[in-house]
Amino acid sequence: MSTKAIEGLKPELVWQRFYEISQAPRPSKQEIKVREYLRKFASERKLEFNEDEVGNIVIKVPATAGYEKAPVVVLQGHVDMVCEKNKNTTHDFENDPIKLLKEGEWITAEGTTLGADNGIGVAAALATADDASFNHGPLELLCTVDEETGLTGANNLQPGFIKGQMLLNLDAEEDGAYYVGCCGGQDSMGTFRIETEKRNAGFNAYKIILGGLKGGHSGIDINTGRANAIKLIARLLSRFDFDFRITDLSGGSKRNAIPREAETILFINKSDEGKVKNIIKEFTADYLKEYKKNDGGMEIDFVPADYKGDETYSEAFTKKIINVLLSMPHGVIAMSPDIEGLVETSTNLATVNTENGLLKIGTSQRSSIESAKFFVTDSVKAVFELGGAVEIMIGDGYPGWQPDMDSNLLKISTEVFSKLYGKQPDVKAIHAGLECGILGGKYPGLQMIAFGPTIQGAHSPDEKVNIKDVAKFYELLKNILTEIAKG
Repeated sequence: MSTKAIEGLKPELVWQRFYEISQAPRPSKQEIKVREYLRKFASERKLEFNEDEVGNIVIKVPATAGYEKAPVVVLQGHVDMVCEKNKNTTHDFENDPIKLLKEGEWITAEGTTLGADNGIGVAAALATADDASFNHGPLELLCTVDEETGLTGANNLQPGFIKGQMLLNLDAEEDGAYYVGCCGGQDSMGTFRIETEKRNAGFNAYKIILGGLKGGHSGIDINTGRANAIKLIARLLSRFDFDFRITDLSGGSKRNAIPREAETILFINKSDEGKVKNIIKEFTADYLKEYKKNDGGMEIDFVPADYKGDETYSEAFTKKIINVLLSMPHGVIAMSPDIEGLVETSTNLATVNTENGLLKIGTSQRSSIESAKFFVTDSVKAVFELGGAVEIMIGDGYPGWQPDMDSNLLKISTEVFSKLYGKQPDVKAIHAGLECGILGGKYPGLQMIAFGPTIQGAHSPDEKVNIKDVAKFYELLKNILTEIAKG
């Protein structure tokens, strides 16, 4: 794969490591190839490394001569990535490398998620192992697995796997900001037994495909007013005031991504084809009134379908599922009264799919307050129960990270930022799950901050990372490490 996209970019070490990571397929729960890369990276440099049972790897980088007694600092990031692609993009995330593209001041990917979340953070950590341009104490490069779909790596870390008492999490997406807190999260799924009836011989089959939406991160982007494809297709179907049936309803692909696409097979009388087209036209006009500024790219395809099955969802089940999806809460539930602009509680209607005669609806809830997280989860559960779900699964969830505004690490990092840029960093919390919440519980007393370069469109094929901010991010990282080493 060509390195043309990163040619001439600074800092060269970071971009080279990011390119190498991008060549190693790394879907969540399938990080075998990127773990092989990390082992090879450590072995070639004769660096000590350890790997645990779930696949977390820590690479130990010796201190610069003279700084051996400095505090051990952990540089932490996750190696997995959200795998999303545009519908017309051919890409096998389990085997194909990510194709990097340079577009002006940004690096993006060709029709897929880029994986800068969190590949650029891991790349910066690895770059420190080869960088002789600055002084630092002993470093532990902690590379965790399966952050995106379960925080599995962080949840399974065992005592003693890392030694450092200061941790720099490199999994943030905003230049100029230090994150010192995050929300907790929980997943919920409702399973419905599909009720069917024999296909009406007088009905023709059509496919409705709703797409073109921005999607995005279900935490960070939940307050942007972007549309939810599953909600929209339910709204569209609810407008049909004539006899119809559906089957194979699906939408979304990841529990932590706002769904960009949804589709279904529609069965109607041939004479109602014009009605459907008119309703789609009216629905699209109404949609633009609601989302023109925030998410104006919706497209709806209505085309004949070559459907061979002889069963459809029953009339009652069709209505029930549409009502469940219409009733399901989605979006911001509450804003923080303490931190301006911070979402406190939210929920994401994320996926709907069919499997072995069962229709499954996946959702995720987030809140920086545990009781509020449980409340919105109970609200989702109530909709499932009212809709007659045969099974409701509530995940174990993960805790939030409470800010420590008096930590020595935060003070040092703030002073470094001020010296470099002549201003104070923006110290904030984030409405997303960071591994810091789990790590803080497993390693009491661990001082932590999270920072990173500007990344936009994470968890969607629009993902891109700002080239200039990557340079700033790495310079800041090096200066913080030097200041800690100096004591």
